[in-house]
Amino acid sequence: MSLTTENLDWLATCPKGMEQLLSDELLALGATEVKQTVAAVHFQGELKIAYKACLWSRIANRVLMPLASFRLDTVEDLYENAVEIPWEDHLLAQNSIAIDFIGTSKLIDNSMYGAQLLKDAIVDRIRRIEGGRPSVDAKSPDIRIQARLHKGQVTVSLDISGESLHRRGYRTGQGSAPLKENLACAILLRSGWPAIAKQGGALIDPMCGSGTILIEAALMAADIAPALNRETFGFTHWLKHDEPLWETVLADAEQRKTQGLENFDLDIRGYDGNSRVLDVTVANIENAGLDEHIRIAHKPLDQFGKATAETGLLVTNPPYGARMGEVEQLIPLYEKLGVVLQKNFTEWRAAIYTGNLDLARELDLSPSKQYSLFNGSIACKVLVFDNMQSKSEQIAERLSKPAPVQPLSEEAKMLFNRLQKNQRRLKGWLKKSAISCYRLYDADIPEYSAAIDIYEKFIYVQEYAAPSTIEERVAKQRFETIKRAVKEFSGNEYKKVYYKERRRQKGDSQYQRLNEETSESIVVNEGRARFEVNLSDYLDTGLFLDHRPVRALLAEMTAGKTLLNLFCYTASATVQAALAGAKSSLSVDMSNTYLDWAQRNFELNSLSSSKHQLLRADCLKWLEEDSQTFDVIFLDPPTFSNSKKMESVLDVQRDHPELIRQAMAKLNPEGTLVFSNNFRKFKLDELTSRQFNCENITQQTLDTDFERNPRIHNVWLITKRSSFG
Repeated sequence: MSLTTENLDWLATCPKGMEQLLSDELLALGATEVKQTVAAVHFQGELKIAYKACLWSRIANRVLMPLASFRLDTVEDLYENAVEIPWEDHLLAQNSIAIDFIGTSKLIDNSMYGAQLLKDAIVDRIRRIEGGRPSVDAKSPDIRIQARLHKGQVTVSLDISGESLHRRGYRTGQGSAPLKENLACAILLRSGWPAIAKQGGALIDPMCGSGTILIEAALMAADIAPALNRETFGFTHWLKHDEPLWETVLADAEQRKTQGLENFDLDIRGYDGNSRVLDVTVANIENAGLDEHIRIAHKPLDQFGKATAETGLLVTNPPYGARMGEVEQLIPLYEKLGVVLQKNFTEWRAAIYTGNLDLARELDLSPSKQYSLFNGSIACKVLVFDNMQSKSEQIAERLSKPAPVQPLSEEAKMLFNRLQKNQRRLKGWLKKSAISCYRLYDADIPEYSAAIDIYEKFIYVQEYAAPSTIEERVAKQRFETIKRAVKEFSGNEYKKVYYKERRRQKGDSQYQRLNEETSESIVVNEGRARFEVNLSDYLDTGLFLDHRPVRALLAEMTAGKTLLNLFCYTASATVQAALAGAKSSLSVDMSNTYLDWAQRNFELNSLSSSKHQLLRADCLKWLEEDSQTFDVIFLDPPTFSNSKKMESVLDVQRDHPELIRQAMAKLNPEGTLVFSNNFRKFKLDELTSRQFNCENITQQTLDTDFERNPRIHNVWLITKRSSFG
């Protein structure tokens, strides 16, 4: 079977965050078995599909043809497996090659070394068969080969795209902060430009820079293949390249371009306040063959008048302080853009791509949608606006048209009354204790099984997973009742209510629904401490409210002493101890997310990184290997963990005896281990209780808001027995 008709495996790479867009493209091109992974999409198809992907994909960086995949148990395995690949089927001795080696390991700790070994294998095999050897050309090779090393597995692929596909070939110049072409396309797709163009809508970029968004928008609307201007691809010198097949793909694209430009009558315009950059813009548009279809003019933002058409898309990438200017200097720019949109583009859609949400708030507009798209390493968002009323106007309009009040059902009224009753019961204690974050409701009424927490002016509602005996339909109805009661309770006193629903799902799915588009964090106070709390992204907020008394106990115990915090999470216990005068601390966790969060908590409280250190490590392995000792140790392991980052599975009931023994070995003679866990059926090992002094203080660590749930956690104080006892 020839490659022309054979169904082959392929891999298309793309910037992180664009995987779904690339999947949609590949499916539209006829690919099958499309599966997303991080920054790439696997797919199947005949050679023609791969050619079309190279020519038509507006999102992909590269299209790869995997040749071999093998384990790397020794350094020699790379050469020995690579030399067995039939390279003579793909290239000639007179070809030039380039090797892209991605990833490192203990065996190959330098990608250049990996590339050298792979190059040697290719050269040796071709020399043995043909008597000559390919040369190396890192810049413009005939054949480009990629090897990816991940978790001990090496995948060697032929790069049939060659130079990254985001380089269309039209850009000869650029502004001071250019967008890559595939990022511009992603912005346009997220903005809904294809549908707007199909309906005859116009497009304006008021800060067009070198014109990338304008050009990609025109190519998209005119049905022009983005890579049609490229002179070479990675398959050009490939021995299995099917030139007649490629010519048919190319001819079809040329025909579609001709037809697309004949029917093209859209109004696409670009403006910029910097007249010098527009010379570059005009040259790029001419290179793309679109100078008759895109209009360019010098116009500062504050000179914008009424829109040129009734409907359309205003899309732009204003500077946001990452690489151009200071944030303070950009505030007037965003204010002007907001005024222009509110005054002159009320019937249009707008899409603003920015890496600074604080600046975006100066637009005084509320986005209807927002999408995360990285610009290199910078986290940015596409903010889509369908309503050009200012925020104050929207609020006034809502207030002028009050929604009809729906009476509470008897069930919701019962729950509402319970929330009010609990609030009254806790009021005196909250005032006396100066507590602003607390549990208001904890499945007090069993049928309405949820935890309702207050974080200052925000309400956080977590649904408990319903038993298998409760139908999904019934569980959903009950949670809707909870929402109705909470909404009534919140009134005008609370800024926002967050809900986390848990649903029974199949396979590896968890009982959670994470927010992928927006991330909202607030800073709350607990005594002297300030903590970052995230109410939008995770089931856990970053601050375990039930551990409030445990943190206070640790603060009291650690004054002038050293602290070890194992499985530290966001290190809130460490913060309280440090503020209370802990001499020094070490907080250990294996999650980069949590350690970054912990670092932000340290910064919020002005803690010294020299005295209070954070360490990314597997706590189980660290306990075995490290020799430091401490005055106080806080050991709060998860109930169960099978994280891929850990070398073994952790089960707190099974493993706590060894965990405690290893932790006690790190404890100074007069020190104390505070051992905590959240396993409701937990029982302390009998041998452990005989080996050490173990005092169960769980009851003393339950504040008023958790008295109704005495099994929320377990806490022991553990000390070494006297050798004379």
